Amino acid sequence: MRYEFYYWPEIQGRGEFVRLALEEAGADYIYVARRKGGMDKMMRFLESARVQTPPFAPPFLKAGKLIVGQTANILLFLGQKHGLAPKSEQGRLWTHQLQLTLADLVVEVHDTHHPVGVGLYYEDQKDEAARRTGEFLKERAPKFIGYVETVLKRNKTGWLVGRSLTYPDLSVFQVVSGLRYAFPKAMRKLAKDHPRVVELHDKVVARPRIAAYVASKRRIPHSTDGIFRHYPELEEA
Repeated sequence: MRYEFYYWPEIQGRGEFVRLALEEAGADYIYVARRKGGMDKMMRFLESARVQTPPFAPPFLKAGKLIVGQTANILLFLGQKHGLAPKSEQGRLWTHQLQLTLADLVVEVHDTHHPVGVGLYYEDQKDEAARRTGEFLKERAPKFIGYVETVLKRNKTGWLVGRSLTYPDLSVFQVVSGLRYAFPKAMRKLAKDHPRVVELHDKVVARPRIAAYVASKRRIPHSTDGIFRHYPELEEA
């Protein structure tokens, strides 16, 4: 099956978590919005009254007649289809739980630069962003990254779930990559305190399909338009 993947064409955003799973799985997919006329197609899809199960917003995935929205939900679907999650119900739920926890972290990362309102520019909320970032780097980031470290320590396989890679492992790679871009100084300290998380990042990026993807033009670079944004003044606040 050829998947149709829908997300904004110029940012990594939440869509990158899905793309990593598609790439690792070696799935046949097209990135609709990056093709000619793709943005118009995506917007028509979102606005169509004919879609009985409309997604709220990108990312969403079209698999035949099936439409799956929300990042963690898409990964739940892909995990089962492509061996990126355990087969047991307990294993699938645990894997999904980890992904939802990482989704919570992503929301908090976004709120470091947009703590007041999504519709406002960063420049309109810089003072609040500095305050929010200080609390995030001091309290929240260590708590989330520390939790991942604990899960890895207890599992003792180098992976979050079982003895092989699952989709939350891919998402941890993306989180570490994004935080290194957004908050390089803070991440150097976090890396020293959480070696298993760093090792997981390195194991993921060394996988042949992920390494090829990261080195390719298909991988959109980090930027100050996405979720993980580098504003040097925020680390200095």
